[in-house]
Amino acid sequence: MKPPRKSTLTPAQADLVELMQNLDFGMIEGLVIRSGLPVMKPRPRVVRDVKFGAGNGHRSETGLTDFALKSSVQELMDNFASLGNATVRRLEIKHGLPFRMQVEEVAT
Repeated sequence: MKPPRKSTLTPAQADLVELMQNLDFGMIEGLVIRSGLPVMKPRPRVVRDVKFGAGNGHRSETGLTDFALKSSVQELMDNFASLGNATVRRLEIKHGLPFRMQVEEVAT
């Protein structure tokens, strides 16, 4: 089975992937999820990690119109779908990919 591609994402999902690529290392905070999809307006807060003496550039995929998604990106989108409505307090990004997230949910 072929991995999903960027071209199969909704505009908001693709926007989030591009934000993660541009960030490369850091955190996205206060990302609202509605009906299982990221809400990119207003923009979530971004906190960039800068390491001195290390490459602090963008991912090589940045700017490409289409490419195969890594499994961690697909897992992130699947998690959003299962959340429905929530706020991602903090989404940690490493190498332009989702690594870990903290989610605020309404207790049931």
